[in-house]
Amino acid sequence: MNTFDLTPLYRTAIGYDRLADMLTRASRADGGNGYPPYNIEAVGDDDYRITMAVAGFAENELNIVSEQNTLTVSGAQKPSDDNEHQFLYRGIATRSFERRFQLADHVRVEHASLENGLLHIELRRELPEQMKPRTISINGKESLIESQEKSKAA
Repeated sequence: MNTFDLTPLYRTAIGYDRLADMLTRASRADGGNGYPPYNIEAVGDDDYRITMAVAGFAENELNIVSEQNTLTVSGAQKPSDDNEHQFLYRGIATRSFERRFQLADHVRVEHASLENGLLHIELRRELPEQMKPRTISINGKESLIESQEKSKAA
């Protein structure tokens, strides 16, 4: 397993304490088997979509939970009476699954929809006003003296 030396990053990054933990989790093998397959796409500057192939699952058999910075999607099909059907080949998976996604700060789930066997989860990043870029003015000696004179005159 590869390890990452984050020392150069910590020289210029402030407040990224969780970064090492996230990189460690990402570098571990994904204990899963790739089921169900999924896509993650950017559909705008601050909009994202996760699409999962969940053929055979009904809406009430899927569960989506967003908690802190983790999105968990799980599915469990209700047991069916297999005596009713005689399968010669069964290629459509009916096993339960759980898939976790790490979300960046300020990313929230907008909504989810299920159509044609695909589960679409719409995400949006919304930065609070105090986190948006802002211009910082530089006050020199003159402006400091001017502001003191103005306060004395008032």
